[in-house]
Amino acid sequence: RWYLLAAEQGDAPAQFNLGVMYTSGDGVIADDAEAVRWFRLAAEQGHANGQYDLGLKYDLGEGVPEDEAEAVRWYRLAAEQGFAPAQSNLGVKYANGEGVLKDLVFAYMWLNLSAAQENDIAQRNRDTIGRRIHDALQVDHPLAHSPSSSRTDLRPSTTFMTCSSE
Repeated sequence: RWYLLAAEQGDAPAQFNLGVMYTSGDGVIADDAEAVRWFRLAAEQGHANGQYDLGLKYDLGEGVPEDEAEAVRWYRLAAEQGFAPAQSNLGVKYANGEGVLKDLVFAYMWLNLSAAQENDIAQRNRDTIGRRIHDALQVDHPLAHSPSSSRTDLRPSTTFMTCSSE
């Protein structure tokens, strides 16, 4: 009830918390569309958690039609504020070319920023991308084709995980 009063008066943290409540059904009936409404209000005020969770809703198609580009838009806004889960998800989007052009350098950059904040998922994904970049450089480098080259045919895992809305 207090969150609702504060949220209706434009308090971004209260708006975000209502979004979380409507997502989880904590104290209210779960309603993804209503969660999106509150996350959007918080996000439009620059609330990084609200931006991230709104991006996640677009990413998963919960309460809104699935829209990778819109997910990237909101992840980027939160990521630029240093929000580690958004940095991680934005890195995954670049790695997979979802909502943006595939770019392993940008993927590595965003994942590294998130990993620097001790995000374990980002650390694993960053290391996978780093191996991909390393392998690509080895293949494209003239010395990679010399008789002394010891390149293997091993490939890193391509499985990525998305951070939860916690």
